Amino acid sequence: MQLSEAKEKYIQTWGTFATNWGINRTMAQVHALLLASGQPLSTDEVMEQLEISRGNANMNLRALIDWGIVKKEFIKGDRKEYFVAEKDVWYLFKQITKERRKREIEPVISFLEELRDIEDKDSEEAQEFIKLMNDFSSVTGKINNIMDLAIKSDDHWLVGKITNLLK
Repeated sequence: MQLSEAKEKYIQTWGTFATNWGINRTMAQVHALLLASGQPLSTDEVMEQLEISRGNANMNLRALIDWGIVKKEFIKGDRKEYFVAEKDVWYLFKQITKERRKREIEPVISFLEELRDIEDKDSEEAQEFIKLMNDFSSVTGKINNIMDLAIKSDDHWLVGKITNLLK
């Protein structure tokens, strides 16, 4: 397989995988393209290589910047904006985990807390409902703690040692 063919397959497959994880396919393809590129790319180059509209390219580049995994880069003498992806895979994992926790886990924790705070707590049905919400809260809290450990892995000496072994 030629390098260009492997890169194209990587970009397309990464986009397909992303949809299974609840992430926009085009956003994942833009990220994969920037990761696989040896140099910063302009919006025009992203549009051309992925065959997407300017609006789609701009929207997904901004989203990747918001996630903290893509940065703007300026090239001296050129007025265009260029974009480059963070290539440290462990850093990417931590940033993506942080964003997914903020967007998916933290709202669930707040929602479950709200549902547990019911006024008519005395009936058997209410007690069963509260227990169910507590069970969901317990699992969600554990997931949140695991994600927090991953995000702060460099701050915890033991987790840091384990992750360094995994790198």
